[in-house]
Amino acid sequence: MLTDIFILLKQELAITLIIFLLLFSKLGKDWGTENILKLVNLLLLVNLLSGFWYNTEGSLFGEMFHTGKLVVLEKNILNLATWIISLLAYPWLKNHKHAVEFYLLLLSSLLGMFFMISSGNLLQFYLGLELSTIPLAAAANFDLVKKRSSEAAMKLIISSAFSSALLLLGISWMYGVNGSLDFSVLATQTGHSSFLVFAFILLISGFAFKISAVPFHLWTADVYEGSPVAVTAFLSVVSKAAVVFVFVSVLYTVFKPLADLWYPVVFVLALLSIIIGNLFAIRQNNFKRFLAFSSIAQLGFILVGISGSSQGGTASVIYFILIYIFSNLAAFGVVLLTGAVTGKENISDYKAFYTTNPLLSWILTIALFSLAGVPPTAGFFGKFFLLMAGASKGNYWLIGVASLNMVISFYYYLRVVKAIFMEDNEHPIARLSIPFPVKLALYICVAGIVLTGLLGSVYDYIYSLSTGL
Repeated sequence: MLTDIFILLKQELAITLIIFLLLFSKLGKDWGTENILKLVNLLLLVNLLSGFWYNTEGSLFGEMFHTGKLVVLEKNILNLATWIISLLAYPWLKNHKHAVEFYLLLLSSLLGMFFMISSGNLLQFYLGLELSTIPLAAAANFDLVKKRSSEAAMKLIISSAFSSALLLLGISWMYGVNGSLDFSVLATQTGHSSFLVFAFILLISGFAFKISAVPFHLWTADVYEGSPVAVTAFLSVVSKAAVVFVFVSVLYTVFKPLADLWYPVVFVLALLSIIIGNLFAIRQNNFKRFLAFSSIAQLGFILVGISGSSQGGTASVIYFILIYIFSNLAAFGVVLLTGAVTGKENISDYKAFYTTNPLLSWILTIALFSLAGVPPTAGFFGKFFLLMAGASKGNYWLIGVASLNMVISFYYYLRVVKAIFMEDNEHPIARLSIPFPVKLALYICVAGIVLTGLLGSVYDYIYSLSTGL
């Protein structure tokens, strides 16, 4: 029995062990920041690799915690993203005196996401969500000398508190209607009582806040801009991916009887997110705000895939998130390195970037092409599968609008490429030295962008594990 508990909780226990090791490192002599960074990167790599062995399906704590092949895959994707972010953060953290504290916050948030993904109960889900959110608010304020970092943390706390209040109220009403918070019980609910509909709307609103769906997105750009780039990358990729994983699971299982109710809601959120995200991305000069609105538009495509409510919908969402991690982190990696060395974060600063940094220019260009969905990058295949999943409902008007906006997005992504390769700059960014951890992370991202799209077995494997309505 004890062995089963250790195996089922293997990934959570591994993260907890790393957290305790970091805590113990603060009690002894100072190891030096660079040694800490090397140790953490090694531990995160071991943690990532360990997630592929000795996995089993099962549940614990009265089915409040459950795991299976699909859940393990989702956690492995988050582990991969966290390791890459850690590698990319090397040039920023090596000069930071609170590197250990940064990892404590990030890993505590990751631990909460793991419990959230494995939740079989709304209360367990909420506890995991809060554990994942509160450390991120502190991490957003990690640039202690910058006022905008404190502002970002405050906005994240306020928006998270508001969305948590909506979720809690929805959970309370859901319990009042059904007398249980277990997903297995809620999935058997029948009828569309006004109480149930109201509880559902509150829960959907809470989810929409967490994933930055329009019109619940207003906090996103300011928090992304004010946070350190490594935290912004974590928010954009890991945090959003974790909530999307749970969102898909909840819609396809817990709210399966309410599919006719949540489909139009997801439909509207998808359209608004794609259109508003694209329109605002066009106007941005700050790279982090640019990627913030880009991520909102990308979320719209994810919601199109979710609207398909099928096995293909689950598979396409997970597949796209894997691609999105490689693409977004490649872009954030270049921005993080440039910002750590020069302090420059505006798109206009990247004019003639190719003349001094050709390798970084090509990596950033490939990442932007993938985000835009330009073939043969993986982003094209990811969006193709999302649109195909959405088309399974026969709503070709939604697919048409999404496809048109995909073309519109080419403009603002290519605007950055134009600045890098074709515009002049009297004082371009000087040639940057790329540390080995950053170079390794960027190469992994580029390889992922290319190979994930070309190797059809990746999607096939995800599809084999997926479920739908």
